[in-house]
Amino acid sequence: MSELKEGDKAPDFKAKDQNGKSVSLSDHAGKDVILYFYPKDDTPGCTAEACNFRDNYQALQQQGYVVIGVSTDDEKSHQKFSAKYDLPFTLISDDEKKIVEAYGVWVEKNMYGKKYMGTARKTFVIAKDGSIRKIISKVDTANSSQQVLELIDN
Repeated sequence: MSELKEGDKAPDFKAKDQNGKSVSLSDHAGKDVILYFYPKDDTPGCTAEACNFRDNYQALQQQGYVVIGVSTDDEKSHQKFSAKYDLPFTLISDDEKKIVEAYGVWVEKNMYGKKYMGTARKTFVIAKDGSIRKIISKVDTANSSQQVLELIDN
């Protein structure tokens, strides 16, 4: 599969959220969506990113955005993570790795010389028409929502 680019149609998906509810991208047709991929629940960078989206959630909602986080953690892990940090948005469990593969974020990583497969931290801003408006590859975890808002304003 070729790498997704800005202007491409965002791949639709269907998966369970932290409450076991089925969620798809097409459920949000006609809305702007911030779809952010992160490696693992309750790790320092992922927590900083989620809490930054939480802290700026109202501003994003006022701009008309739906926020959805995706990782390969299971529903139970998402439920704990969401409750622990009082996250007001949807977290999707992609334990079958279909969404991360469709978005090209399931990649080879290297830590301490050991290669393994994992989720790349990446944010996709999806327009009302379902096209990818912006892709943020260099996510600043402590300021992730500001990165999105700055892109939107430009």
